[in-house]
Amino acid sequence: MNRINILNSPKSPIPVLLTCLLLFFFSTAVAQPHHTQGAEKTTAGKAISPDLFGVFFEDLSYAADGGLYAELIQNRSFEYNPGDHKGWDALTSWDYTTEGYGYGSISVETRFPLSAQNPHYVVLNVDEAGSGVGLTNSGFDGIAVKAGEQYKFSVFLKQFSNSGIPIEVRLQSKGGVVYGRLDLKTESREWKQYGAAITSDATDDNAVLVIVVKKKGILGLDMVSLFPQKTFHNRKNGLRADLGQVIAGLKPKFMRFPGGCLTHGDGLNNIYRWKNTIGPVERRVEQRNIWNYHQSMGLGYFEYFQFCEDIGAKPVPVVAAGVSCQNSGGSWRIGSTGQRALSLEAMKGYVQDILDLVEYANGSAATKWGAKRAAAGHLKPFNLEYLGIGNEDKITPEFRERFRLIYDAIKKKYPAITLIGTVGPDPSGAEYERGWAFAGQMAIPVVDEHYYQKPDWFLNNNLRYDAYARSGSKVYIGEYASWGNELANALAEASYMTSLERNGDVVRMASYAPLLARQGNTSWNPNLIYFTNTKVCPTVNYYVQQLFSCNQGDRYFDHIVSFIGGNVLKDSSLAASCVRDSKTGDIILKIVNCRPSSAKAEASLTRFGMINSKAKLLVLRGKPGDQNTMDDPGNCQPSTADFTAQEQVSYEAPPYSLSIIRIKTSASGIRINDKQDPRDAKKEVEKNVPVLNTL
Repeated sequence: MNRINILNSPKSPIPVLLTCLLLFFFSTAVAQPHHTQGAEKTTAGKAISPDLFGVFFEDLSYAADGGLYAELIQNRSFEYNPGDHKGWDALTSWDYTTEGYGYGSISVETRFPLSAQNPHYVVLNVDEAGSGVGLTNSGFDGIAVKAGEQYKFSVFLKQFSNSGIPIEVRLQSKGGVVYGRLDLKTESREWKQYGAAITSDATDDNAVLVIVVKKKGILGLDMVSLFPQKTFHNRKNGLRADLGQVIAGLKPKFMRFPGGCLTHGDGLNNIYRWKNTIGPVERRVEQRNIWNYHQSMGLGYFEYFQFCEDIGAKPVPVVAAGVSCQNSGGSWRIGSTGQRALSLEAMKGYVQDILDLVEYANGSAATKWGAKRAAAGHLKPFNLEYLGIGNEDKITPEFRERFRLIYDAIKKKYPAITLIGTVGPDPSGAEYERGWAFAGQMAIPVVDEHYYQKPDWFLNNNLRYDAYARSGSKVYIGEYASWGNELANALAEASYMTSLERNGDVVRMASYAPLLARQGNTSWNPNLIYFTNTKVCPTVNYYVQQLFSCNQGDRYFDHIVSFIGGNVLKDSSLAASCVRDSKTGDIILKIVNCRPSSAKAEASLTRFGMINSKAKLLVLRGKPGDQNTMDDPGNCQPSTADFTAQEQVSYEAPPYSLSIIRIKTSASGIRINDKQDPRDAKKEVEKNVPVLNTL
């Protein structure tokens, strides 16, 4: 996406007529080999990508710190500064606290840092302890605690006084009601980590953490941390359980991370460097987030890889192509300093960093970077298959030169890695053309297309990928969404997604974007999932993504579904697809009706042999303006019912609906194509016990 500073500012939509003219031009241009022939028309079915639907995570709208990353303390290391966000400083989210006539002073210092990567720390100089002198942290719009739950507190302390200093740590209400506490005493004049679990005896969405010194003395504090005991998969330095689970509920085939605009950064010094995000959290290099806040890097590359493994998604990391965002210092609307490029001398080390990333992910524990992964707790490789280079970059000579250096080095050392290029931020235009021409010259295996458009664009472009060549670079739609979270938006996306299945031999992957947004802190709208400290609100768009992702197939069958009085392809307010899941043998019909009246759909399943009449029907339906909110997060979501299937299926699709019909087939009756020996088909299905995939 193009970084913008004004919320809810969609890009101006390209008129349909202009779009059609551009597509016509592209289809005849020599420099556009991807628009040269029609989609495969076959009655036997065709293989499609097994990695079609996944997710894209970018740390914007507080998706990481204050979001998926489960840390409850904001500015835990006192590294915030005005460069992150106007008005911020090292004590943002902290309040100096005195109790019972205690007094002293507080300062932020750098003389004796915990680590060179984490230079700032707080010094409390307590003249008179009273009932306590210290600090209070308010978290991210409060700290949410639950009665009976445990929270793991830790802090690094440095005792500047000669004798030990007693400390009291409390979880309490803003009004002073204590929910849980623990007592510590310093033991060293060197930095040392202390910690223990605190059990809350009450539920409060807006609690605070209080740390007070109980004796006269001088004390250094850094890396103040509070984690819920229950994280997603109970991981150390883990992720918020409810957000992790709602992402896992999509059953994504892959996850792209960490960005987005975040990857190539706001200027060269802000490029995301993966090595700064691994190892002990107190030694990670924090930095400004391009979306105008701060990155603690607590959610780093190890945690990303681990999360992908936990949810069964292939990792798709994206690295900058040696250039910064062309919108650095501003935005595409207001102007900027423009794209900047690393020097060719600096590129030597930068390319090596990317090669080291592959070794970190896939190398044995005997390698330098594989050993670092193993030391973090993951002995076996993460099995990296995909790697993205660049994001929506302006295709300048500087970009091309640096992309080529990275691309050639990876292909030489790691030829099995599938590399993903970039073709700009829009579905057409100058950068799109230049990107595709460059992809053709370089024979890039996959390129990343992005587009955010109005619902009508998706309905009017259902045939977009039918015209793409079946050879050459494949497509990853790394970011796409219609401008809104109403049912009408979601159904336009659903209609378009049937075309992605139909063209799954060209479209390798697709991911809605953005994934997560903290309510009240959104940098971009719309998003797939909104959340607060205590609530998660999957949008209607989320349920469309879930219905498609949880019901993916690996083989597409054309001319199965037809509408009475409507054409599946030419009128995409009615759209349908038919795929088969080879692992289960299931036939999956997806039927989209964006119209205000019901539509009769018919499907002929005779080619699939014996059909099990006991099928499942999942339906998402409602009014065009329906949406889910924090007050009513379940307002519009799918329902599940039994469905009686037969070789000739007749189905009345409700108005404004997406319907999924999942049908089991007999092992003795499945044929992949007309020439296949039925005995081979039976053997294929017997390898995979049919199990219905439900939400």
